This record gives sequence, structure tokens and C-alpha cells, in this order.
Amino acid sequence: MKILDRYILTSFLKTFLSVFTVLMMIFILQSVWRFIDEFAGKDIDLEIISKFLLFLLPNLIPMVLPLTILVTSIMTFGSFAEQYEFAAMKSAGISLQRAMRSLIVFILVLSAVTYYFSNTVIPYAEGKVINMRKNIAQVKPSMAIVEGAFNDIGSINIKVEDKSGENGKNLDNVIIHKKSQNRSGNYTVIKADRGELQSSLTSNVLSLVLFDGNYYDEIQPQSMEARRNIPFAKSSFDKYVLNIDLSDMNDVDLEDESLKHPYKMLNTSELRIQLDSFSRDYMKSRERYYTIVSQRNGLRRTLNSTDADSEVRDKRKIPNKINSNLKEESEDLTEIDSTNSKELAYNSASLDSLFWEFPTRQRSQIFSVGINSINSIMPQISSKWNQFKQKRMLLNKIEMSLHSKYALPFACVILFFIGAPLGAIIRKGGLGLPMVVAILLFLTYHFIGLFASNSAEGGSLSPFLGSWLSTLILFPLSVYLTYRATTDQGFVNLDVISVPIRNLFRKIGLRKPDK
Repeated sequence: MKILDRYILTSFLKTFLSVFTVLMMIFILQSVWRFIDEFAGKDIDLEIISKFLLFLLPNLIPMVLPLTILVTSIMTFGSFAEQYEFAAMKSAGISLQRAMRSLIVFILVLSAVTYYFSNTVIPYAEGKVINMRKNIAQVKPSMAIVEGAFNDIGSINIKVEDKSGENGKNLDNVIIHKKSQNRSGNYTVIKADRGELQSSLTSNVLSLVLFDGNYYDEIQPQSMEARRNIPFAKSSFDKYVLNIDLSDMNDVDLEDESLKHPYKMLNTSELRIQLDSFSRDYMKSRERYYTIVSQRNGLRRTLNSTDADSEVRDKRKIPNKINSNLKEESEDLTEIDSTNSKELAYNSASLDSLFWEFPTRQRSQIFSVGINSINSIMPQISSKWNQFKQKRMLLNKIEMSLHSKYALPFACVILFFIGAPLGAIIRKGGLGLPMVVAILLFLTYHFIGLFASNSAEGGSLSPFLGSWLSTLILFPLSVYLTYRATTDQGFVNLDVISVPIRNLFRKIGLRKPDK
């Protein structure tokens, strides 16, 4: 490697590592604020939290790495241009393409590593994060009795007016709602003037000693007549000991990894298998439901009996022609394939003729039967359509997840070919203007991708465009900026507009007034 290539690559790597570290810290803090509600009040060990954040780091790479490449490219090449290092290179006969050669090789290698990383490490880390979030969500909040509010502790809800003494063990004006084991609801209420918490550090049993109180228990008789009287039992006590078992409160295996995700935890080969399996299941479900609807509404029986009854209808002079070109497909409800919808095509004139052959009374009965059949089947079709919609959205997400693993490396290359020429054009280094320009470009890239993915999930766009649209839109910009930078031109050529206006004003200013 020549000295110039080593110098450019070293300058780029120093800036790259600094920017990557800063952006990763920012996104980690943002993630902590996202998940702080899931950890708050649950007495989770610092080791578990650190492990969760460690597994969360690979999931931030698709956001941090493209932004890092864009910012680093603009800052590095902007600094070279600002300090006239590019001018010295050009005076020595070194073009911009030649100066970028070592960085192009580095970006291509980094893109290959990024693909491998997104295909292996990210799915593994995603599985760890998903299972840890599921396990942490099952952990109940640590026991803390707040004054003036009901607190859920084991099998009781307790409310105290005031706490005092060491570690707040003395309680005043205690109200307890005891959960029933065999009945739904709280039928037992205990009130006491004061109470005291007694337990050891090694014991899983909390002893709550109550003094000077009353015990109320609603009785649930078997007969309805007895229930109307709302009977209850009441007793008073001087001292009452209530033992609460705390062993099952946080009996959760935080290392459990039984939860599986349909696409986030899979690599490309597994995603292809999953996509093929879900597609076949989706098509079979549609065909199966189409058969059920056809059998229920009687159209298949009508089609089958058409040929058998044709001679009878001819004798009665009833037209019986089927128009194979007419398609009545219910796109919004059943999503029946166009090939199958041809079976539902009828000549409207033939149906009208057949209907008016019946007497008036039978026509009204036919109307009633048809309306009742439609009213009964429409809610089922609507519900089934929602199920098909959810399955289709899942298929789109699986396919987008597959394409995203290929789109990320290409996005890194394209953002480099945007940032490097743009830095050479604006000729500014540091964290000022380059950072602003980089953030604006990255937000454009990110929001286009977000809009495309949301549209693709609903079916407005294809999953391919949902993953590739932002990259495809920025590709012409990268080509344009690279061309402008290599030909020593600015970002845009304003002379097309400014020169005619300047000439116009010059002519007006030089014109002499008539005497």
C-alpha cells in the first residue's frame, strides 16, 4: 500500500471509529429510555441489564453503520478539501477516483462483513433480546408498600395510611383485600388499626401481624334466593397473623429461550424456507375457504345442475346461457383468484328470466332465503378476510426481512459514494456543516425506508420495494455527486440561472437615458 493510500485510510478509520462510538452511545441511551419501563421496579440484577444491552448492540448496527459511513465520508473528504490536500493531490496528477481507491476497497470489505453480520449475529442477538424481554415482562415488581395506595403483594392487595419504624415495618390503618383461590374476585376484606411486618432475610414467607381489627367475608350461597340477601361473615380480632408466600413472585427463568419469532431470528436460508412454507399455507387456506363459501352459497350445485336440467329448461323455454367472460370477484372480502372467479360468472339476463318464471310467493321466499344467507355469511367472510390480511402482512414482513439483509450492504456503499463527493464539494470538515448535511441526508434515507416498509406491510408496495426503495432513490444521487466531484464542479450549476439575470441587469444599467 502506498503512503497516500495509507494516509487516507488511516484518517478515515480514525474518524470512523470516533463517530461510530459516539453514535452507538447515543443509540444505546435512546434504547435505555425505550426499555426503562420494562426494568423499573423489578429488582433486576445489573448483570442481566448489562447482558440485555450487550445483545441489543447488534440490533443497532442497521441504524448506526450507514449513518457512521455517511458522516465519516463527509467529514474526512471535507477536511481534505478544506486544508487544500485535494488541491495538492490534483497538482501532482492524482484524481479523486485514485484518492478514493483504498477507501472503496475498505467499504466493499466492510459491506461484505456487514452482510455476514446481519445474516448471523443480528438474528442470534435478536432472539436473545426477544426472549429476555419476554422473561423480564413476567417478573413481578419488587415488593414495595406505597402509602395511600393499594399494593399487590402475592395473594393480597394492601393499603396503608402511614409507615414508620425501621424500614417502614410499622403500618397504620391497614386495609387488605384478600384474593380468593376458588372464586373470581375479592370477597375477603381485613381492616386493622395497625400492623407490623416481620420476616427474615433468608425466608420466603412474609409475616404480617395485624392488631385491633375486623375480618369481613362475603358468603356465596348456592341458591339465588339466598344470594339476594347478600350474606357475609364478620369477626373481630386483637391479633391476626397473615403469612404471605413470596417464593413464586419472581420465580422466572431469565435464561429461557423458548419463544420463537417468525422472521427476526432467522438467516437468509431459513427465511426462504419460512417464506415458502407460509406462502403455501396461505394459498391453501384461501382455496379451502373459497370451496367452503362456494358450497354454502349453492353456486357449485347450480353450476353442476345446469347441464343436467338444460333439457327441462329448454322445454319450459327458459334461457340457460353462461357468460364465461363476466367475472364477479369479491376482492375486498374473499380475495378469490381470477381463475376461480370465472365459475361465478352468469348471464344476468338468464338469471332474470329464470327468476321471473317462479310465482310471486316463491319469489318472495327466494328473496328472504337469499337475504338471510347473505346476512349470516357476511360476518364470517369479514372475519376471515381479516385473518387473510394478517397472514398477508406477515408474509410481506418475512420477505422484507429477507431483502433487508441484502439491501443494508448496498446502502453502506451508496452512502459512501454520497458522502465522499459531497465532502469534497462543500469543502468543510469537523462537526459543523458536515454533521448537519449528513443528518439531513440520513433522515431522508431513513424516512423513505420507513414509509416504504409501512406501505409494503399493508400491500401498497411490493416487499422488494419496501426494502430497496430508499437505496434505489439515493443511487442516482450518488452517481450525480460522484460525477460532479470528479469533474471539479459544484453541487449544482447556478450559472444557467444567474448569468442571464446578471446580463439583463448589466444591459439595463448601461443603457443611457434619451435626451
